[in-house]
Amino acid sequence: MTELVRMEGIDKSFPGVHALKSVSFDLRAGEVHALMGENGAGKSTLMKVLSGVYHPDHGRVLIDGAEVELPTPRAAQDLGIGIIHQELALMRDLTVAQNIWIGREPRMSFGRIDETRLNREAAEIFQAMHIPIDPRATVGGMTIARQQMVEIAKALSYRSRVLIMDEPTAALNDAEINELFAIIRKLKSEGVGIIYISHKMDEIKRISDRVTVMRDGAYVGTVDAEDTPIAKIISMMVGRELTDEAAIIPDLSGAEVALEVSHLSRGHELKDISFSLKKGEILGFAGLMGAGRTELARAIFGAEPADRGEIRVHGRAVQIKTPADAVRAGVGYLSEDRKHYGLALGMDVRANIAMASLPRYADRLGRIDEPELGRIARDYIETLSIRTPGDRQEVRLLSGGNQQKVVIAKWLLRDCDILIFDEPTRGIDVGAKAEIYRLLNELAAAGKAIIVISSELPEVLRLSHRIAVMCEGRLTGILPGGASQEDIMSLATKREGLAAE
Repeated sequence: MTELVRMEGIDKSFPGVHALKSVSFDLRAGEVHALMGENGAGKSTLMKVLSGVYHPDHGRVLIDGAEVELPTPRAAQDLGIGIIHQELALMRDLTVAQNIWIGREPRMSFGRIDETRLNREAAEIFQAMHIPIDPRATVGGMTIARQQMVEIAKALSYRSRVLIMDEPTAALNDAEINELFAIIRKLKSEGVGIIYISHKMDEIKRISDRVTVMRDGAYVGTVDAEDTPIAKIISMMVGRELTDEAAIIPDLSGAEVALEVSHLSRGHELKDISFSLKKGEILGFAGLMGAGRTELARAIFGAEPADRGEIRVHGRAVQIKTPADAVRAGVGYLSEDRKHYGLALGMDVRANIAMASLPRYADRLGRIDEPELGRIARDYIETLSIRTPGDRQEVRLLSGGNQQKVVIAKWLLRDCDILIFDEPTRGIDVGAKAEIYRLLNELAAAGKAIIVISSELPEVLRLSHRIAVMCEGRLTGILPGGASQEDIMSLATKREGLAAE
């Protein structure tokens, strides 16, 4: 096969993060080359180098054997490199043809757009793809699968010979996946090289020719997809040596059940989920992108209420339709996006800590007891070791780890018995991570019931007394603390109806 792309010794660092460590990768004409690894392995960063979004600190990129510079995404497009992101970048109110040719519209005299030619050339692309899509249809009225086809057509309109697909089936059903795979096979037959990023093991076996695995920003190896068992690929993905200490599992045999979730379902996102959580327990939730972990947390908290199912707090059934219902029931939620959902960045530390408990500190006229709030805020600053000049410091000026501690203080002041931590250490440094781990263990020892959602398997293993694993909206199993990464990944890739290999 002709080699289309070769990346050699690609190195890329950001402040505090060595994202790519001398990574090499190649792509041949007419093949699907899967790029795999855990979240944070460096897959997307490597593809952003290839697509001109990032410039590498070291290394080189060769196209058709010649070294090239890729200073911008447009430069990559001009060399025939197209990328289809997981989050589709289409204008919903424009037509299919307008989306495909946006910024490159054919013009008539006086600069008017030639709509007839626009639609004709878009129709020619779909005809070549054997996909019956009307170029004049509005994108917003189409299914996600059809929108995905429009993105592919847009990439092909640049005469792309290299197509990067990042989690292309995340929002597709089985019939739509089959439709996409038919398109991929046709593109392969025409010599297009496809880089396929996915966490779904059965898809990798079905569609790819080779598999390259990355781990912690480094190249691990490349194997033949057909001849390599799924277990071997999983082992390559999670094979790093754990340096973090394992969780200390307490004896909770006589502990009270703080939270019971029974048959919780929501649309296609959550499918008949049941589990329990005891006082003093840390229950970790593991799973790959799109598994439904955050959706489950938001359903329990009432941010996106479930369609069906029951939630019981301390043995009593509760109706949680809004976050206010959850807070009244003693449930606190620390979102993975703390800057949008957990904090008021323009307000000070004192106000953020008091935010969920203000009525408690107001008189009948609504006047807030500021001296008392100041005293409480300073107590939490000391207890949680929040590094800030004082309780009047704006939260936006704190580090990520200290911002996270302010959110924790907010829910502790509200005296929530059940705390849900969604990606508690995302975006914070190693030292702050250790402090958050210590704090979570102290909260559990004090009797709080804690759910921790994390995309980092070492973090899940270090913190969790039990580990619940999800895949595509289903709870595929609950493992004891101390389970292996391979056990977790096997459950995290256990799609419905897929036999284990």
